[in-house]
Amino acid sequence: MIKAQTLKGFRDFLPKDAKKREYVINALKKVFESYGFEPLETPSLEYEEILAGKYGTEGDKLMYKFEDNGKRKIALRYDQTVPLARVVAEYQNDLPMPFKRYQIQNVWRAENTQKGRYREFMQCDIDTVGSPSLSADAEIISCALETVRKLGFKNVKVLVNDRSVFYFKTSFDISSDKISFVIRTIDKLKKIGDDGVLSELKKGGFAKEEAEEILNGIKNIKETNSISNIRTLLKDAGVDESLIEFSPSLARGLDYYTGIIFEIVSEDYPYGSVAGGGRYDNLIGVFSGKQIPAVGISFGFDRVIEAMDELNLFPAGLSVTKVLITNTNEKKALEVGKTLRENNINTEIYLEEKDLEKQLKYADKKDIPFAIIFDKDKLILKDMIRRTQETLTIEEILTELKKP
Repeated sequence: MIKAQTLKGFRDFLPKDAKKREYVINALKKVFESYGFEPLETPSLEYEEILAGKYGTEGDKLMYKFEDNGKRKIALRYDQTVPLARVVAEYQNDLPMPFKRYQIQNVWRAENTQKGRYREFMQCDIDTVGSPSLSADAEIISCALETVRKLGFKNVKVLVNDRSVFYFKTSFDISSDKISFVIRTIDKLKKIGDDGVLSELKKGGFAKEEAEEILNGIKNIKETNSISNIRTLLKDAGVDESLIEFSPSLARGLDYYTGIIFEIVSEDYPYGSVAGGGRYDNLIGVFSGKQIPAVGISFGFDRVIEAMDELNLFPAGLSVTKVLITNTNEKKALEVGKTLRENNINTEIYLEEKDLEKQLKYADKKDIPFAIIFDKDKLILKDMIRRTQETLTIEEILTELKKP
């Protein structure tokens, strides 16, 4: 007998969880589209050369890579930014510029699993391609803030930094092959503290005095003009200035970032950011042969779901079905079901004539908010949440079920 189990880091989503995911996706799409972002989908698989070398050494290690039956070297999508860059380069004559898109699809990373981290997970991205203006950065941040608020998050803030701060002058030379390591190490400051950063820098080949100079240099850096301008633009857009926090250790470890970077965090959820992104003006040029500026943000979809679960942000009654028609009069049940569906009410008819109590328990288990019970020629509408019921005509039932 084959043991029924999922791969480590991969998950099934039963209806209860799938409905939560659908609720979040619909909320995200609504906000994204209100800002003019349009949907894009890309293949799960890309040629390995498209993805390799774009995420740094760590990213290359975590990428799922293999040969297909045609001996082509291919890889599973690691994020959605590099595929976007490939799309822009491939279809640049067909796309309007600036190109504003959102993408909600799965990505794959062969990393150690932990709370909020899986090997297959969904990312939700918004990006603006083709505009060098900081207004594009500010719009992305503003849209992300509105999105998390619409999902119910209260105590949120935006951590902002500029990748240029990591190239401050030191009394010694940092070789080009070490700068990525330094940036990734500094990015861990809030997680591992000063001692942890110093220890990692020394393990990476820096002397004690050099490691201390790097750490102190970052901690004492002042915010750049670009960050000050972002503050002004967000304030003009109605964002409370107290929500914007300069974070000099924020690095966003991926190598393709070139300018402003940012993360959305919730003070009520201490397990990491719910979204993060920044400007990457050089990435698309790798494919197009010319520089095309871009900026975007990615929502950690699974982390958002977990945070919303922990903070009780999901509304009650996420059932797909609005009403269960109990099966004690099959002919009448089919007639009523047809009428309800013609009026755009999601309706389920219980499939067998069983004890009424068992049918109502079934409705409870599926979180169906209403049930229709037959009493000879009369129709009884039962509110499964309030535990009330009343005898109504089919017209009155339609009116009741159409209420928000």
